Order: sequence, then C-alpha cells, then structure tokens
Amino acid sequence: MSASLIGLIVVLSLFGILFLRIPVWLALLLCGIAGNTIISRFSVAASITGTNAFDTASSYGLSVIPLFILMGEVATNSRLSAELFKAARVILSGIPGGLAVATIGASGAFGAVCGSSVATAATMTRISLPEMRAAGYDDGLATASVAAGGSLGILIPPSIILVIYAAIAEQPLPQLFAAALIPGVLLMVLYILIALFVARGKKDNVPVDPPASLKQRLLALKDPWQFLLLFTATIGGIYAGVFSPNEAAAVGAFGAILLGFAGRSLTWRALFHALKVTVITSCVLFTIIIGATVFANFIVQTKLPNLLLDGAQALHLTPVAVMALIIVLYILMGCFLEGIGMVLITVPVFLPVIMNLGYDPIWFAIIVVIVVELGLIHPPVGMNLFIIQAQAPDIKIKQLYVAILPFLLAPFGLILLLFAFPELALWLPSVLY
Repeated sequence: MSASLIGLIVVLSLFGILFLRIPVWLALLLCGIAGNTIISRFSVAASITGTNAFDTASSYGLSVIPLFILMGEVATNSRLSAELFKAARVILSGIPGGLAVATIGASGAFGAVCGSSVATAATMTRISLPEMRAAGYDDGLATASVAAGGSLGILIPPSIILVIYAAIAEQPLPQLFAAALIPGVLLMVLYILIALFVARGKKDNVPVDPPASLKQRLLALKDPWQFLLLFTATIGGIYAGVFSPNEAAAVGAFGAILLGFAGRSLTWRALFHALKVTVITSCVLFTIIIGATVFANFIVQTKLPNLLLDGAQALHLTPVAVMALIIVLYILMGCFLEGIGMVLITVPVFLPVIMNLGYDPIWFAIIVVIVVELGLIHPPVGMNLFIIQAQAPDIKIKQLYVAILPFLLAPFGLILLLFAFPELALWLPSVLY
C-alpha cells in the first residue's frame, strides 16, 4: 500500500473519529501517531511526538497567543466594549437600524483588540442585545447583528486563527495581519449594508433614536480612547515596524491592564479571572497545536497533497474549480467542526495543493478565515448563534437560524470579491513589507 493511500485512509479515519465526538486534539494526536507508526515504526512516531510537543511548547512565535488572549480578556472585563457601543450609538443616531449598525461596528472594533469571535459575540450579547430589545428592535435583527458582528473578531487583526495559520503554514504573521485588514473592514461594511436593508423591511419593529447634534457626535468619539490607544500601540505598531507581533501583544496586554486600573474599570478579582481564562484557553490551544503538528508531520511523509493534485489534474479541473471544491469542503466541515480544528486539520493537506496551483498562501489564509467565520454563523452549528441563545434563552434557536440567513451573503460576497480582486488581500502586505 502506497504512503499516499495510507494518508488518505488515515484522514478519512480522522473525520470518522471526530463524528464520534472525540476531542480534536486527541483525534489529531491519535491519527498522527498511528500514521507515523504505520509508515515508519512506533519508536520513530514517539520521537516525532515528543519533539513536536517540546518545540510547540517552547516556541517563541506562539507566545503571541496567550498575550493576545490576555489582552482580549482584560478588555472584555473592563468597560471597553460598552464604551465602543455607546459611542457608535450616538454617532449613528437618527438612522433606521442605527443600533444594529452600531452593534456591528462596535463588534468589529472590539474584535480588533480581542482577537476572538466567541469572546466578541458573548460580550456584545450582554451589552447591545438588551439595549436593542429595550428600544423595541425585532429580535431577529438584533440577534443576527450580534452574531454577524461577533464573527469579525477572527478576521480583523489581531486574530488568533491567523496566528495559528502562521505557525502551521510557516507564513509571516505581520503580512497575514496586513492582508486581513482591508477584507475585515470590507466584510464589516457588507454586514452593515445588509443590516440597513433588513431594517428597511422591518420599519415597524426598528425604532429610530433621536438624531444627536454634531457636537454630541464629536464628543462621543472621545469615549473609546482606550480602544484607539490599544489598537495604535499594537496593530499600528506592527504595521509601522516598531514592534514584532510578540512585542506588540506584550505591550497590548500590559497596556490593557494599566488602562483598566487607571480607569477604575478593572479590579484585582477581574484580572485574576482574566489570567485564569488565559491560562486555560492557551493550554487548550497549545494541546490542539501539538496534535496538529504531529498530524502534519505524517501528512508530509505520505505526500497526500501530491495525490490530490494528481487527481485534480486527471479530472482536468481548473485552479478555480479546485478552490471552489475546497471552499465547499470547508463549509461542510463547518457544520460539525469549530474553526481552529478546521484550520489545523486542513491546512497541512490543502496548502501544498493551492500553492502548486499558483495561489498565494497569504491570500489563501484570508479565504480560510472567511470560510471559518462563515461557520460561526451558519446553521446547524453556528457557535455564535448558540452563545447568543445561551444568554437569551427565550429566543428560539430556529428564530436565530432564520434571522442570520441574509447576513450569510456578506462572507460569500467577499469571497467572490477576493477571487476577482486578489489585491484586496495582497496589496497592503506588498506596500508594508
């Protein structure tokens, strides 16, 4: 039996194990060890596993993960997200659907500090959903706005998914962050346009806030000064070449703590909670990455990507057709896998294929993140939808499924734009680096 065929069997077995609800890290680790044992021998598989575990745990490049998580957790436990929503509400007052737009805008801005869609959705559910319901907003538009806006957290830098992609694909993280900025802003704009369109069709259930004066709008810009400072110090520092991603993450985490205490919005108890969540989340992520690196080592040995590429050539598939199939596979996997698991399982298999087809790995990273983002809001899983429903149990999950459908057009539309205009993702990295 050829190594490629062994690789294909093990990959199919991996998905079978995942369907049995085995944790992603354990499934990756078991399949990686089993595959390496079949191709070589157990002593070699054990050596690979131990080496990968040590290299991952001691990786300087991956130290950015707990630092960005800590910055996001501190921001979540302070008033930063509330200040963003308040400022956006005043600035957008007088516009039909203004609260929905404010929610999406504040979510995108908060995601630029938090880096996690799940945390963004959970935070904005607590802040903006009660405000919209109290104002008389339709539950469907209110929840869909929170879910869609929350998904921006994994695209707009800093993004934990992009950090993991950089480690697995061996791509420069600053360029990935630069590539994600324009698509992230564009996706936020598309979500806003859809929210305004939906609001127009629900005029009776979408009250309009009294328009604020120009002075009030200008004064509202002062409220989220902490966000502006953190974003400038971290992401701005990376783009300007002042900080490396690791240094920027450290500055951002320390700065968030200082700003929290200076503004009296952070307590020692909240800081301890943020540190606790950071440690737990980081340990979970590092465990998954260790399993993924073992599995990726096995995939490299099997040369499975070459088998897939040969199959595509035998079927006379164009590069666009191959990419379309990969995107469909991601959407299907999004029905039962969470985002990080999808990236860690698929990138070692798909990346060599798309590079052989002539696609840029930086561009592919943005496509992957958008499709993963889509999985956060599309039925039947839609992690953001379940987070909202858990905090607002009186809203049925079926209602959330129906309400989110119009917003699914935004990520699909952005994918088409990136195919037509790859420069949307590649221009900024080419200018900065």
